[in-house]
Amino acid sequence: MRWKVNNLTRGKLLADRAERASSFMDRFMGLMGRRSLAFGEGMHIVPCNSIHTFFMRIPIDVAFLDPDGLIVKQIPAMPPWRLSSVYFKAHSVLELPAGTLAGSQTQEGDKLLFEPVDPAAGQTAPE
Repeated sequence: MRWKVNNLTRGKLLADRAERASSFMDRFMGLMGRRSLAFGEGMHIVPCNSIHTFFMRIPIDVAFLDPDGLIVKQIPAMPPWRLSSVYFKAHSVLELPAGTLAGSQTQEGDKLLFEPVDPAAGQTAPE
């Protein structure tokens, strides 16, 4: 399933084709090995409070979220082969193409909303 991610605080769309990684293997693999991440794509890792970019080929924007979807920490353009700190207030992480957070003026404290997208209709599905 894909997810649409909106920054409610700024009224900006961050992703319309985000994936969710919730199994151990999906969380472990994340975006490793991808050659690119197009604007509109992303990865929501649940549960998660620390990430690495080992074996990645591209920098990514990272937003650490509390259980209510508030950004508790963000890392713009995190380069490959890095390890983040552990953010104990974080419940999940949203990984986006580098430049997405700055381009949308997203800040720590902003609230994000995740809505499932119906792949058949290409539109947001009711929850």
